[in-house]
Amino acid sequence: MKRELRQTEDGSNTIYVPALNEHYHSFHGALQESNHVFLKNGFYKMSQSPLRILEVGFGTGLNSLLTACASFNSNLVTDYVGVEAYPVTSEMMLNMEYPSVINQRNAALYSSKIISAQWGKRNVIHSKFSLTKIDDTIQNYHTEELFNLIYFDAFGPRVQGDMWQKDVIQKMFDFLAPQGTLVTYCAMGQFKRDLRDVGFEVSCFAGPPGKREMVSAQKLK
Repeated sequence: MKRELRQTEDGSNTIYVPALNEHYHSFHGALQESNHVFLKNGFYKMSQSPLRILEVGFGTGLNSLLTACASFNSNLVTDYVGVEAYPVTSEMMLNMEYPSVINQRNAALYSSKIISAQWGKRNVIHSKFSLTKIDDTIQNYHTEELFNLIYFDAFGPRVQGDMWQKDVIQKMFDFLAPQGTLVTYCAMGQFKRDLRDVGFEVSCFAGPPGKREMVSAQKLK
């Protein structure tokens, strides 16, 4: 699958897939989107420590890097699992040059460790953050451990409709511990109805630049 590096409107990079006519992150701003959806409305609303996070669609590693930086500056020891069916090459991940726009202490070090982390093994990125990268589809991924937070960052329903079906949503619900939360950039009506059907309490917040809304869904019990 051909991938092209593209700069987004906030100066951060993303990947464009010509065959799908789809970007990995919002072309209005990759960094802005990740910070708004997954950090501001996800990580920073958590209080559990240790905190277990599942990312569906590990992609360029941007969300994991931002979370590694945030966990270093917080009291939340974080165990992060990223599932990705089509891993981005290490070379392309390096070319994203995220540390240059994140402007966080040790971002370059954490980025290097995330990129070089072995797949299928738990890697210590720093004293408060560990990462396990899983090369598989979320449909095939199984674990007995529960998560407190899910970053749902798959390609949108237009190009990856199977990721937004009720069977996957049910699996996300089952993966969450009670009071666990799923956050995503998508706020399509059918998706929200399916979230409610499997048992989530759904809240909508203002979206990042270019999107009217985003969704936060909580498993109450």
